[in-house]
Amino acid sequence: MTTDHNDFNLDVIGQWSESMTFEVEKDRLIAYAAATNDDAAPHASGEYGVPVFAVVPPFPILASSTMAAVPDDLMMKVLHGEQDIRIHRPIRPGETLSCRAKVTGVHGRSSGVVVTSLVETTSNGEPVNDQYFTAFFRGGKLEGGFGEEPPAHGFDGSLHDRDPDAEVIQKYDEDQTWRYAEASGDPMPIHTDEEFAKAMGLPGIIVHGLCTMAFVSRAVIETACPEDPSRLKRLAVRFSSTAFPRNTITTSIWKTGEGTFSFETNSDEGASIIKDGLAEIAPATTTGASA
Repeated sequence: MTTDHNDFNLDVIGQWSESMTFEVEKDRLIAYAAATNDDAAPHASGEYGVPVFAVVPPFPILASSTMAAVPDDLMMKVLHGEQDIRIHRPIRPGETLSCRAKVTGVHGRSSGVVVTSLVETTSNGEPVNDQYFTAFFRGGKLEGGFGEEPPAHGFDGSLHDRDPDAEVIQKYDEDQTWRYAEASGDPMPIHTDEEFAKAMGLPGIIVHGLCTMAFVSRAVIETACPEDPSRLKRLAVRFSSTAFPRNTITTSIWKTGEGTFSFETNSDEGASIIKDGLAEIAPATTTGASA
């Protein structure tokens, strides 16, 4: 079934939502690290959040803002397309965050429609992180595009002419999607209900894209800044295929400049899980996450 482009609400493009607040609890930071198998000391102890925890505080307002552009019959046909997180500083326990979101673009593709949203997260008026979320709605129909395309973070194909500087192998746990759903607050049943996932045209339960992104953030940190995870300042990915709880993934990482890294992630079944990966690392300092 396809949907006429007039059913997409283009009036929401560029309109900021009202702000919502989020109280950061140490136990929540620890639970998210555990749910993404992140044992880096400052993450596992709750000193500050896993980089991809940035998606948790604004999740309700991000979802409602994105879905405001989408016709009802496509809301459950969503796949995560891209995520681009720019980190000003880590999220710390005990602080109150303020989050707002807006749709920045709606664009037709050959097999669906892409909706891009921007989220800003602040604390006491100071920026904590900004992130672009791109959702792909299978079966949608839209001629052309409206608003802005998502920010570019393409992969230079010539990197394949040399071996990666690092390869990090990670395996999902059998209960990974249930643990992640609880810790992240993402209730989408395609990650926890086998029959529902198949009814949505998927072969079965799939791993949350953001869970995979959290795995990849750990791989990048292990490679680029293991002594100080807070040096990771940008992490951008394109989700190119689904991963399953049975999978082992390998992230191949190339250093492309001073503080910049490109990466790709593949599964042990030959699927390309993440493409166009980009990480930016700040120079080392003596103050680390307290800076």
